[in-house]
Amino acid sequence: MSEKVKNEPVIDPDEILEGVLRWVDIESPSHDRDAVNNMVDCVEGSVKNLGLLVDRKLGRDGFGDILSARTPWGGEQPGILILSHLDTVHPLGTKDALLKIRREGDKVFGPGIYDMKAGAYIAFYAMRHIIRKNEKTPLPVTLMYIPEEEVGSPTSRDLIVEAAKKNKYVLVTEPAREGGKIVTARNGRLQYTVKVIGQPSHAGSRHMDGRSAIKEMAKQILRMEDELTNYDEGRTCSVGTITGGTTTNVVPHECKVSVDIRVPDEDYQQRVLDFFTSLTTFDPDCMLEVEGGIDRPPYDKFRGIEELFEHAKGLADKIGFDLEDLKTGGGSDGNFTGALGIPTLDGLGADGHGAHSFDEFIYYSSLEERVKLMLGLMQTLE
Repeated sequence: MSEKVKNEPVIDPDEILEGVLRWVDIESPSHDRDAVNNMVDCVEGSVKNLGLLVDRKLGRDGFGDILSARTPWGGEQPGILILSHLDTVHPLGTKDALLKIRREGDKVFGPGIYDMKAGAYIAFYAMRHIIRKNEKTPLPVTLMYIPEEEVGSPTSRDLIVEAAKKNKYVLVTEPAREGGKIVTARNGRLQYTVKVIGQPSHAGSRHMDGRSAIKEMAKQILRMEDELTNYDEGRTCSVGTITGGTTTNVVPHECKVSVDIRVPDEDYQQRVLDFFTSLTTFDPDCMLEVEGGIDRPPYDKFRGIEELFEHAKGLADKIGFDLEDLKTGGGSDGNFTGALGIPTLDGLGADGHGAHSFDEFIYYSSLEERVKLMLGLMQTLE
């Protein structure tokens, strides 16, 4: 065997896992700016070492910085945007207590390893492999790392949209679903805060003078969840948090809830917007305050996504596995790009299970094939 062949870079699953675990070891909960920026520092150093053109925008509103790294070739022509997020839902210290970093057979556990440190590293590793081989992709590639996706990307969504509009394709490294399936369509998400203002009074001697905000809110909750949820149509409404009242001997003056709604399409999204615009109280002596709206728009598998998926499926066949797709009710940054009409493939990260749980893991056996799939997309999309 020649020396040249000996030194040919190879895709090594152990090397991939080593890199994934380095990133997982840097805990980065969304609301901890310093922790997230520790992760950004790590990634920034790694992409600079590859010779990529790096742009780091300072975070705001208490969130971490937004990092982009673009190939030095391809100029300003539209290319491939690869979206990853570096934040996780797990608080600092999770790796030392409730979710220790460890490997058990094919399963590798750790906070954020499935959602989505493994996926973020897979894209980096694929790019590093190309550069190690002194090759170039047909299109320029931009790796974009988001610091607050888990809370809706409030400070980065405009930059995501701006970047997506400059590219032909978007690849999202969210985790694979249900045995390795990728995502080609997503439900949209709306979020609302609903507040009821009643009239306080003594709960014993003057109960009749009061107007219970909690009683009114109970009726509102039933109306929202009953009218906005239909599993057959793929739509749900969930009242996730509730606060209200001051003490037991006072008829409660205020009650507030947070509401999460998932919608399958733009038509139903408009119905939800209209629902909350026209929301009224059951008790005329109570008042309602409603704030919120669209968090992530829905998108379906349009022709451009279908063609991109078929291309990816062909690559997977050559690698040696069957690639399937699905629509999911969960949201990601891919919602922003798919809704723009830009061909978007999501769920390109590692296969595993337990996102947002203390049983979160990836399958070691999925790492090599997912890197090869990402690599193939980078090398063949034109």
